Amino acid sequence: MATVRVVHRHRALWRQCHRTAAIGICHLHTTTTSSSSHASSSKEHYKVLVLGGGSGGITMSARMKRKLGAENVAIVEPSEMHYYQPIWTLVGAGAKGVASSGRPTASVVPSGVKWVRSKVQEINPDTNTVRTGNGMEISYQYLIVALGLQLHYEKIKGLPEIEDWVKFKIGSNYSVQTVEKTWSALQNFKEGNAVFSFPNTPVKCAGAPQKIMYLTDAYLRKTGKRAKANVVYNTSLPVLFGVKKYADALWEIVKSRDIQVNLRQNLIEVRADKQEAVFENLDNPGETKVFEYEMLHVTPPMGPNPVVKGSLLADEAGWLDVNKETLQHNKYPNVFGIGDCTNLPTSKTAAAVAAQSSILDRTISKVLKNEKPDSKYDGYTSCPLVTNYNTVILAEFDYSGQPLETFPIDQSKERRTMYHMKADVMPHLYWHGLLKGFWGGPGPYRKIMHLGMK
Repeated sequence: MATVRVVHRHRALWRQCHRTAAIGICHLHTTTTSSSSHASSSKEHYKVLVLGGGSGGITMSARMKRKLGAENVAIVEPSEMHYYQPIWTLVGAGAKGVASSGRPTASVVPSGVKWVRSKVQEINPDTNTVRTGNGMEISYQYLIVALGLQLHYEKIKGLPEIEDWVKFKIGSNYSVQTVEKTWSALQNFKEGNAVFSFPNTPVKCAGAPQKIMYLTDAYLRKTGKRAKANVVYNTSLPVLFGVKKYADALWEIVKSRDIQVNLRQNLIEVRADKQEAVFENLDNPGETKVFEYEMLHVTPPMGPNPVVKGSLLADEAGWLDVNKETLQHNKYPNVFGIGDCTNLPTSKTAAAVAAQSSILDRTISKVLKNEKPDSKYDGYTSCPLVTNYNTVILAEFDYSGQPLETFPIDQSKERRTMYHMKADVMPHLYWHGLLKGFWGGPGPYRKIMHLGMK
């Protein structure tokens, strides 16, 4: 949580990341290529400047284009490729090809919107300016920050030094460089422990670490290897899932499939030469436990985008400090945020971005008219919990952790229809709805489905 690309180039980039021990891939940002078409001293001004070309940045660029005209909108994004990361769960399990997850950024940036092919170097909200990695200084009237979060594989001792993840049977569905390695580890599994981690940090798509666990269990059963396998889920959380209704359903699945779940266990080290993973007990500091593994799926620690963290826009923890209802910055009224970079107290998912985009659109419309924003984001987010190669539990909930379900059925049950939605409907909705600025989440449809009742 690859597409048409030069494989060797990705491998080189991956090795370089290891050498610098600074692996970190922002939300839907993978390959970076700066444009040299701008002089280092160039200055530009836009009515709306969008930082980040992930799901939040692209959808807000499309919405702002319709609202203000393409010539008044610019987006800063270094990556040449844009990835639909939710599908990586199925790529890691061999159910989808990685090529289906990505498209050229040029194909998703709204036509006419200025695309600055560079990294964001510095944000100065006091002067309404942004400095980019290629030397540009861009001024803005309104700023939308959609820079995603940072992956920190380097914080796991021993991991950055491992160049051949396939050899040591390690994978991770959280980056385009490593998602196919999950599938390799799964295919090459013979007998022993299949170990899955969940870090002691905020993460994007909090269900993904256990989705691949269920799919691994299913694959091993299908291939006749399950009897010689122990499927182990070590999570830093004190619960299996944050919403009780869905957690209860998942516990039943875990028990029926003989999956071992260990709570409050955080991965701190990988000893690849011995195929060992070291976990710390968060309830008893200093206590560690070593797990031998035949397959290891790593969910890396995650943290705020470093540019946001180093700016005046961040809260004490480094996340973009926005109003949780309007998505307007708490200090700078002409700055707004969306997605994983924010401190919104909800699960960081593409579904959350969709719901946030419609609220933020209305917030900005009000601000443009010098009126007070009145639309309120309720924290809606969704996690399609893939439990097999043909079933999904569709978890939907709000800020309070209460279910906020779209369909008038019990969504805590495994359903084939929900798998079809995850695998086939949602990708289409993403590319042709969300990124075009037309999909703002299922809120209106939920009211229809429930006959207007909350």
